[in-house]
Amino acid sequence: MARRRTGPTDVVRAIVFDRDGGACVRCGSFQDLTIHHRVNRGMGGAREPWINQAHNLLLVCTVCNSWFEDHPRESYEAGWKVRRPVLPGEVEVRYPDGSLYVLTPDGVRAMAAAGAR
Repeated sequence: MARRRTGPTDVVRAIVFDRDGGACVRCGSFQDLTIHHRVNRGMGGAREPWINQAHNLLLVCTVCNSWFEDHPRESYEAGWKVRRPVLPGEVEVRYPDGSLYVLTPDGVRAMAAAGAR
């Protein structure tokens, strides 16, 4: 029996790649990129329909992906990780230039309002 795919579709992966400029959202690297879930998928894969939508996904290099796990406090503060039950669209994300953005399910990255934090 074929394994059920629990990750984002190829279309969503392409949207995230374009939105993030083909670079890691933490360090700006163009090497060894992967898709990172801000809210972890949890055991057994994704049950929530939003888990594999663009606002819950970031393009990151494999080094930073590991760094997120080793530095949870900083990762949550920067919005690279999001704790349940908060939804990813409610948490701003810091990009390499220091700017904060709000991400939407359809792949839009909007500059966060100043002082909204």
